[in-house]
This record gives sequence, C-alpha cells and structure tokens, in this order.
Amino acid sequence: MKLDMNRIDPELKDGEVECNALDIHRDNIARVRELVGARPRPVFRLPLKVSEQLIASADLSTRVLIYQKSDRPNQPCLLWVHGGGYVLGDADDNRAKQFAYDLDITVVSVDYRLAPEYPFPAGLNDCWQALLWLRDSAESLGVDPTNLAIGGASAGAGLAAGLAIKARDEGGPALKLQLLLYPMIDNLHATASGQIEDHPVWKRSTSFAAWEMYLDGEPGERASPYAAASRADAVNDLPPAYMTVGTEDLFFDEDVDYALRLNAAGVPCTLAVWPGLYHGAESFFPKAKVSQRLASGVKGALIDAFGLG
Repeated sequence: MKLDMNRIDPELKDGEVECNALDIHRDNIARVRELVGARPRPVFRLPLKVSEQLIASADLSTRVLIYQKSDRPNQPCLLWVHGGGYVLGDADDNRAKQFAYDLDITVVSVDYRLAPEYPFPAGLNDCWQALLWLRDSAESLGVDPTNLAIGGASAGAGLAAGLAIKARDEGGPALKLQLLLYPMIDNLHATASGQIEDHPVWKRSTSFAAWEMYLDGEPGERASPYAAASRADAVNDLPPAYMTVGTEDLFFDEDVDYALRLNAAGVPCTLAVWPGLYHGAESFFPKAKVSQRLASGVKGALIDAFGLG
C-alpha cells in the first residue's frame, strides 16, 4: 500500500522531508550514523545548566546528561529517552532541554547503548539503571523522589513504555506519568497503517530492519514486552500515560490500540491524535500550527502530572 500524500498537513511539506525516509539495515547503519551525525544540530541558546554523570555499578556504566534551569529544591524530574529507532541518536536532546527550561524541572537524558552492537536488553538496562539511580540520588540532585516521570519520542517512547512495565513488575519507583510521543512499541506492524510502505521519515522496511537489529532477530509474537510493549499480555497497574501520534505515521494504529488497552485496563491514558502529521514532522516544521498544538499538549501533560499548574 502507498500513502496518500494529500492527507499530509500542507504546513508539513517542503517537497523534500515528506517525500523521503531513512533507509537503514545492518550493512549501512554505521554510514547512516555518520551522515546523521554530520548534519548541523540546532543550537539551544537559552540559559540552562548542563551536567554529566556516569552511573557505574559492578557490571554496567550508563552516561546521563542532566538539564536544570535553576537550583530550586525538590524539583520534579523527567527521565527522558531519546529517539532514533533503537539504532541512532544520543542524549544531547533539545526537546529534553526545552522541557527543563520551560517548566523549571530537572530532566535526566539517558545515553543508552544502541543496537545492533548492543541489542535488547542493553538499552533498557541502561534506562533501568538510570531510573534507580535517579530515585536513590534524588536528594543530591535536588529532585523530589515522589514526583518522577519517564518519557521519550519514537524508540525512546518505546523504551519508556517498556521501562514502565519493568518498574511495575520489579518494584521500581512510583511514576507520575509515562510520556509517549509516537512510541515505537510494536515489532509486527500488523495493522492497517502498518501495511503502508512509504511513510515519510520512518518507513515500513526501515522499521522492520531496526526491530531486527534491536531484537537481534525476529522473535515475532515472542518478543519481550519490555522491548515491544504491544506484546504485553497485561497492561494494568501502569503509570498514567499521555500519548501522541499522527494519522500519517506508520505507528498510528498500533499506538491507538495500546492507548485503548491502557484505558480498558484502568490506566488513565490521554491520547492526542494529530490529523496530517507524519512521524517526527513537528521536529522538521516546529512553527506549523499542528506542531505548536502538539508541543502545547505535551507541555500541559507534564504540568498536570507534576502539579505545576
């Protein structure tokens, strides 16, 4: 199936972004990283304190970046997980910085290990270590350990969703919110939106290749729910969720289904669906009306969860 390009919001078109998608596989992932890394990054110019921490244990070391606007005590804290299909990206994330600046909260961004060099559960283990460290180090960070949330975009949201399930199962800290921006949570794409081959930015073949690298194979229905949250048999007793996805996203149907499952299981989940939005489009066109509404909704979800209103 092919995407009807007329469905894309006109403000999210420049003749280039909406007509292209990443093409990745095991043989070219190193080159793709080089090309992505060579692109100039937007400079975050607002005043923000940035520090780095290496969380070390007997068998694991995880690097995090800590963003803070002020030194006020007992700040709410968001553990942020960057996107990149489980194979790209790093913790230097401007969205995380913007949250810290706009809301005057602490944001801890995890520099988790990437597939295929480090397949599941490496990245999730890094996020888990960071979450436990955050709980145990809250006082020294100036963070309120009772006011924690986790979140991410795309694969980062997939890791956040898996982390929420792991925290439930293994007695992790209580969480005010799981913030899931167009989460990558389903390795099967066995939905109507999952049959479309040519979505902008993140197409079907690329997604399957990324899942294969992350899962180190193709386990199908047997994939761990900590890796692909859609595989979870039970989604009860999870933190409240705020999820956002566009109608022109490969993940549209699977994300909507997961949100419905959460609500059916008694987990409050706000689902924000954006007509005409494709995967990550708001990052390319931040001034578009739909991008601004998306950003406002996400900010409002954090304000409500943290009691900042």
